[in-house]
Amino acid sequence: MHTARTALIWRAVFALTGWATLGLQYGLMLATPDRGVFELTLNFFSYFTILTNVLVALAMTLPVVAANRPLGRWAASEGVRASVAMYAVVVGLVYHFLLHATWNPQGWSLLANLGLHYLMPTAMLLDWLMFTPKGRLRWSDPAKWLVFPLVYGGWTVIHGLAADWWPYWFTDVSQLGWIRAGGYFGALLVFFGLVGLIVVAIDRTLGRWSVVAS
Repeated sequence: MHTARTALIWRAVFALTGWATLGLQYGLMLATPDRGVFELTLNFFSYFTILTNVLVALAMTLPVVAANRPLGRWAASEGVRASVAMYAVVVGLVYHFLLHATWNPQGWSLLANLGLHYLMPTAMLLDWLMFTPKGRLRWSDPAKWLVFPLVYGGWTVIHGLAADWWPYWFTDVSQLGWIRAGGYFGALLVFFGLVGLIVVAIDRTLGRWSVVAS
């Protein structure tokens, strides 16, 4: 009961934080418009970081507001929470090692940036570690979790070619060419898969420890 209450409070706090951070970032984009509102909104939801943070915010929100409903139970399930934690970890790591040096946000932009790339991914990872039952994931699960980045990659190419706009430098086919951009994307997919396997390994290890402890 104590753990359940702690999880509820944790998720409520970070649900509010997640949506507030997303709203702040969206507001900052609208405040300095160089395109129309529709195009800005489309671009906003074309960042993998934004889509992942939406998933994190939903993963925090649904178990709080719809705990006994199908959506709430789905969001609280082991596979969903593990996959969202994996996406969030990749967002944080890719930003830190590939994108951090490319810009220097200040003020409110810095606050939004820290929330999207560091705070919320860390909160999701800790949520999974602390509150999600362990020992139920399968080694094949990371392959299923690759569907999201694969679909995102397809959308990025279609949108980028149509609008001549690319969310990240390593996705810019027009500048890099198909081979280099494809190489970056393939490497990222491998990285997703490796992080997914690490998540499963941690899950199975902690699951064995809990059985022994009981």
